[in-house]
Amino acid sequence: MREDVLTPEERYRERAQRKKELVDRRIARATIDRGVVVVNTGNGKGKSSSGFGMLARSLGHGFSCGVVQFIKGSFSTGEDAFFRTMGDAFADRLDYHVMGEGFTWETQDRDRDVAAAQAAWAVAASMLADETYDFVLLDELNIALVKEYIAVEQVLAALAARPPRQHVVITGRGAPDALVEAADTVTEMRLVKHAFKAGIKAQLGIEL
Repeated sequence: MREDVLTPEERYRERAQRKKELVDRRIARATIDRGVVVVNTGNGKGKSSSGFGMLARSLGHGFSCGVVQFIKGSFSTGEDAFFRTMGDAFADRLDYHVMGEGFTWETQDRDRDVAAAQAAWAVAASMLADETYDFVLLDELNIALVKEYIAVEQVLAALAARPPRQHVVITGRGAPDALVEAADTVTEMRLVKHAFKAGIKAQLGIEL
């Protein structure tokens, strides 16, 4: 039937049916079942927030999870407080490490920053080599890679050798091209507006 003679309701149903058929075909073609590497990068807000959302989702599915935060550490964040206070519920399934020294413009000590990043990477690498971890979040790892605190080749090798069903989420702006190429899913957060540029300080529950 021609679309121009259909009622709005019929036109809506027809278009929805075509969309459903397309989606169903794509679902049918997706037959590979394995762990994925997700990279959240870009200058926009929401990279870590998305990662912690996936952490909550994974815990909800009963996964064993690991978290290493590479830069944050000099101040408390809401996600850190939440997941730590929920320790009784997740104690046997969540391994949480805050190992940063704070932002690099605060520490102003490259040797100290490198040492902290290397210590965090040692913990992260052990998680990536351990099949008991179903989900690993490496928060702000991209910053450590951009600053060359950690060699990207080390990270790529660990990702390639990890257990087949292990999911890994890596956050932080400036993800190296080699990591983007190796990842399964990459999202670039684009900054449109940010309250901080209007002089509004970081807010609990939003930035912290």
